[in-house]
Amino acid sequence: MAAPEVYSIADVPVTAYCFDSDRQNLAVSLSSNEAQILTRSGNDWKVTDTLSEHDKLITSIDWAPKSNLIVTASQDRNAYVWQQNQDPETGKVIWKPTLVAVRINRAATAVRWSPKEDKFAVASGARTVAICNFDEENNWWVSKHLKKPIRSTVLSIDWHPNNVLLAAGSADMKARVFSAYIKDVDKRPAATVWGEKLPFNTLCGEYNSPSGGWVHSVGFSPSGNVLAFASHDSSISIVYPEGPTVITVRSFSLPYVTLTWTAEDVLVAAGHDCQPVLFQGSEAGWKAVGSLDESSTGKSAIPNPSRTGAVGRLNSSAFNTFRDADTRGTRSVSSLNSPGGSNDTELMTIHQNTITSIRPYEYASNGEVSKVSTGGVDGKLVIWSTANVGALGSRLGGMKLR
Repeated sequence: MAAPEVYSIADVPVTAYCFDSDRQNLAVSLSSNEAQILTRSGNDWKVTDTLSEHDKLITSIDWAPKSNLIVTASQDRNAYVWQQNQDPETGKVIWKPTLVAVRINRAATAVRWSPKEDKFAVASGARTVAICNFDEENNWWVSKHLKKPIRSTVLSIDWHPNNVLLAAGSADMKARVFSAYIKDVDKRPAATVWGEKLPFNTLCGEYNSPSGGWVHSVGFSPSGNVLAFASHDSSISIVYPEGPTVITVRSFSLPYVTLTWTAEDVLVAAGHDCQPVLFQGSEAGWKAVGSLDESSTGKSAIPNPSRTGAVGRLNSSAFNTFRDADTRGTRSVSSLNSPGGSNDTELMTIHQNTITSIRPYEYASNGEVSKVSTGGVDGKLVIWSTANVGALGSRLGGMKLR
């Protein structure tokens, strides 16, 4: 498998990011109320523009590949759509914002363009998802709200390929599929496994987190016939609505907070364990087949499930000292303070802190995702190859699960 591309974007967390269509430009929020536009310069990224309009932290960004529009959402309860225009005075191309009438009274948490780019969804802490479309008569973006039966903050959203259905994961421990059909914008959709008649705010499916954890991330498979969601109980659930069948894969890793599909039978999830993990399967069953991240020693950084509570991602002398003192009494905890003690707390993973977002980066000729990108709290942006998934699974033999 090809070595990952690693870029240290900043010394602060990457809150949100996205690439343009040719992946030569990057929009990124670095724990601030501004979004920076970075342009690839050899093996580096240079700041070429800054989007300054929000008053508080930008929580999510999405870049429409066809229309070249950027949408940003923030804790200031607003969203802006950014379009490139030429300044009549200087002739310079600048990004001009258009305000969106989101009409929410809590922070926006996530934003995503629909596949046709004629509308976008804004998730929020107001127990609401705003579906926004452009009003040409008034030259601004208006919204309709998906509300019932959401009972808490919406943490994640994902569009179905048909441009109508929307998946939402919430802090009320549920993943749901809604109809976001807007009469004057969408054509009547064809029947799907999620239903036939789909008026706005129709609940097409509702699924509980296996152990009652927040649903951090949701995602439709490329066909839209399968839904996956990640919960705070370190589980991934895969939903086949025709069954109906819900397959739950539990692991020993820390909770996943983001996921994306790379093929109809493969997805990648990442989160607090600081590494992207591949899951593969079908309606007959799913399993974790390995990590995209292999340490400099050539070994996978997956935790060893044979030891309860093992923290396989840590290469920490401090952790080993405490474990030895607790289990075998071979070393004194006081040795941590000795002159010869080690302060090595480097992780055995490329990311040194939580991965907050994972997104498709490049597609192969067959339409499957050949590369994914990840951004994390450590300020790194990493591009991973997902090629040879089958070979990885056979080599590792699959991760043992509890």
